[in-house]
Amino acid sequence: MTTIPSQAAVAATGLRKSFGDQVALDGIDLEVAEGTIFALLGPNGAGKTTAVKILSTLLKADAGTATVAGFDVATQAAKVRESISLTGQFAAVDEILSGRENLLLVARLRRVPDAGQLADALLARFQLTEAANRRVATYSGGMRRRLDIAMSLIGNPPVIFLDEPTTGLDPQGRIEVWNSVKQLAGQGTTVLLTTQYLEEAEHLADRIAILDQGRIIANGTLAELQQLLPPAKVEYVEKQPSLEEVFLAIVGAAGKDGHAGNDPSIGTDKSGTDE
Repeated sequence: MTTIPSQAAVAATGLRKSFGDQVALDGIDLEVAEGTIFALLGPNGAGKTTAVKILSTLLKADAGTATVAGFDVATQAAKVRESISLTGQFAAVDEILSGRENLLLVARLRRVPDAGQLADALLARFQLTEAANRRVATYSGGMRRRLDIAMSLIGNPPVIFLDEPTTGLDPQGRIEVWNSVKQLAGQGTTVLLTTQYLEEAEHLADRIAILDQGRIIANGTLAELQQLLPPAKVEYVEKQPSLEEVFLAIVGAAGKDGHAGNDPSIGTDKSGTDE
């Protein structure tokens, strides 16, 4: 088992994964501190979903090591699964049931005591109390995603993986989810999220890793990434580059070696994070 610092909730060293002759991950390293939000930012096909699948034990790496909550993902997979929750790209909620019934179902499946009390507390925490007894089919996209995240918290997992949590949401729904994610970290939960939205990473993350063509090509805080480009000057006003400018400059430079990114795991595992 790989030993990591106690403050690291998620750590990976040299993770590699290929599908045939297609390289999905080309030796990535990352470390996520406890109680922080870490964004894995990259375009479609960069390898984000493959990384999440390996860290959540749904897929085995070809090489490298990784630990989650102190447990090795290869040799202690069961312990990792007990320590995490995984929310995929689309809300996994039952539309026939009400919001409260969805929460009760998961709580009973996980044999959590006082399921009703827990469901009510989560509904209040995610501003869903007024809609508690409505069928989820009547919920907006943002409400469904908030319910999905609430369901993922049952059992108090210390680490949560969110794979493109705002895919398909309108701007208001995205803001609702952003607020929920920030609340998680504020209460001590470690969040690793993948996203292709630059604004999302900029708004939420304590640290950001830019993944392109299976490689992490930049990793740091927003301020550190901004330092990779000189500040733009417009006459008397000095302007720091935005994350979008940093991202496009870095990815453009990395792409000059001529091979396009592709994440072959996307769409190949219909029971995993891609649905």
